Amino acid sequence: MTHLLAVDNLSKRFGGFVALEEIGLAVSTGERVGLIGPNGSGKSTLVNCISGALQNETGSVHFDGRRIDGLAPHQRTRLGLARTFQLPRPFVSMTVADNLRIPLLYTVNARPGPHLRATALEQRCDELLGLVGLADKAARRPADLTQIEMRKLELARAMATDPKLLIADEAMAGLSHSEVAEIVDLLLRLNTEQGVTIVLIEHIMSAVMRFSQRLIVLVSGRKIADGAPEAVMRNPEVESAYLGQ
Repeated sequence: MTHLLAVDNLSKRFGGFVALEEIGLAVSTGERVGLIGPNGSGKSTLVNCISGALQNETGSVHFDGRRIDGLAPHQRTRLGLARTFQLPRPFVSMTVADNLRIPLLYTVNARPGPHLRATALEQRCDELLGLVGLADKAARRPADLTQIEMRKLELARAMATDPKLLIADEAMAGLSHSEVAEIVDLLLRLNTEQGVTIVLIEHIMSAVMRFSQRLIVLVSGRKIADGAPEAVMRNPEVESAYLGQ
């Protein structure tokens, strides 16, 4: 099987500290994968190695059939690999709509082939705002948004790059129960209606279990489980390391 994302034997050190040890995983097109583990397990380091913020010492990362080790983050994004951040990072001096125009201009229009002209670009911007429920906030600044609206803007900014794979890093942190459900619904729509493969990093287990078709568990820089969510959560090593049982 050809995987959209394939990580093989990936390791990362910070001095004498082993942050990731021989990680191997694969994500197929269309999948919804949950990546979980306790704080300090290596989830963020793994995402940073996949997205290009960090360089792995050993192993390889392949995306859409191409080895992407050594590519800069913006080059990986232009190939179709997008991510959100646990702490949203919008351009605070720009409007909500302008925050979407930037990736449309500098990612989508930076790819080979036909480019979005002004009318099509504005239409796509409007579509994205409607998709995440921010159509009435287009002219507002990020500082005017609520916490859940900031999360939606972060997802919209990632979607504006027209990704094949989206890594959503704790997109529900700090939200209420009803807001968490709203973000899960949005992520499910992005997967089923927009056709985006999604890797979700999240500590809220009810959201992870509802969203994920497969779970990958990291503990102390090692992958200890990978499989169907219900089976993974019954794994004694997962119960001991992640749930404290």
